[in-house]
Amino acid sequence: MSPTETRTVSADIALDIQNLKVMTQPKRGEGHEIVKGIDLQVRRGSIHGLAGESGSGKTMTALATLGLLPLKTRATGHAYIGDADLISLSEQAIKPFRARRIAMVFQDPSTSLHPQLTIGKQLTDHVRLHLKVSKAEAIAKAIASLERVSVPEPAQALNKYPHQFSGGQRQRIAIAIGLACEPDVLLADEPTTALDVTVQAGVLQLLRKLVDESDLGVLLVTHDLGVMSSIADEVSVMRYGEIVENATARQIFAQPQHEYTKSLLAAMPGADLAKESIHAEEEA
Repeated sequence: MSPTETRTVSADIALDIQNLKVMTQPKRGEGHEIVKGIDLQVRRGSIHGLAGESGSGKTMTALATLGLLPLKTRATGHAYIGDADLISLSEQAIKPFRARRIAMVFQDPSTSLHPQLTIGKQLTDHVRLHLKVSKAEAIAKAIASLERVSVPEPAQALNKYPHQFSGGQRQRIAIAIGLACEPDVLLADEPTTALDVTVQAGVLQLLRKLVDESDLGVLLVTHDLGVMSSIADEVSVMRYGEIVENATARQIFAQPQHEYTKSLLAAMPGADLAKESIHAEEEA
């Protein structure tokens, strides 16, 4: 898009990814395309699932959007939040967007949370850095963020260290940090993989609750279609760096169109029961 062109922005779109490509840049030889020109939109107040096998390009898509790609890789295309194209921004220019407009929750909270810093230190430093507020304001916001994700005794939790919490509570804290600056978009990269099934369900219910109560748009990256079936509004299925199917979650699980999507669904534990449940809901 040239500098003189204007872009029509739909009010219900939180993140608009267009023709996104991610490629390696080796010192010698030709680069390799990891993400091959994908398009997807994350709507406000909804969860968009990005599903596929390991190595399909899901995480690279999320990292490219935030400008956090590994060394010797680069991204082209567009990732719009409002009128701002995150892909075109320099490292300095994208910093104000991180946390305030778009944030990320990583797979393993035991590595994303600093083990030697209290939860309060990590939360308040994060808020003060991005929102430029006083220490007292940051503490109040940190407590409110922990309350929002149902961490018990949030004021006391500020003085504790990550190892003093369960895995599920640590992931809730990671989500609290991601949402503390009230971004428009949350990128959640396999946020429940490191958790057992019961705790996983609680974290998914929390994400659903947070989205239903706000205009937050979530891009949920996961290889687990069972997770998608329980939480996503829309689903994009990714294979070898390309999106092979995109539809509502109900359409994907009831009437998949692409053979790859069908094979992923067939491999799900309890796939037949899930399909019967969808048909029962439609007939009711």
